[in-house]
Amino acid sequence: MESSAISITCQTDARDRPLTAIRVYRAAGHPCRGWLTADGWTVPVALGRGGILANKREGDGGTPRGTYHPLQLWWRADRHPRPRTYLPVRPIRPEDAWCEDPRDRRYNQPIRLVRDQPGDRLTREDHLYDFIVEIDHNSAPRIAGRGSAVFLHLARTNFSPTAGCVSMMKPAMLRLLRRMGPRTKIMIG
Repeated sequence: MESSAISITCQTDARDRPLTAIRVYRAAGHPCRGWLTADGWTVPVALGRGGILANKREGDGGTPRGTYHPLQLWWRADRHPRPRTYLPVRPIRPEDAWCEDPRDRRYNQPIRLVRDQPGDRLTREDHLYDFIVEIDHNSAPRIAGRGSAVFLHLARTNFSPTAGCVSMMKPAMLRLLRRMGPRTKIMIG
């Protein structure tokens, strides 16, 4: 009995694969605003109130200079359908928060808070954290005081500065998410 093999080759368009790299740089004459470029398109972004800093410290308001990778997407499932992305996806729950206390052993990690416990909750009344791309800034190893909760997230309509994150409008975020994967390099600076 003869065995026959069938080979099928499927050609994919570059726009169907994860991005290799994203570049974020500051706008000329405005250290708190910048541009994000990826695969031939450019969108405006807001940066930290301290601009892009090579020596990021907790509370300095700076966006850290360097090359990072996205770890996962956090999203408000109660407000939006699950976006298309190559990243791991996690819905934001009411108890989800981020530890920004350098004295805490859970510094720069997600934590869960009970109802009356204080902390930086990911469920915000405004829509800034409706989509959060967690990046690997200060994650391996985590060093106390070197900055926490640096994300890609949604911007205010006036692109006012962030506390150190990179923020953009929702259409830009959704377009970026469709092409972002765990191996995508995020080059800031």
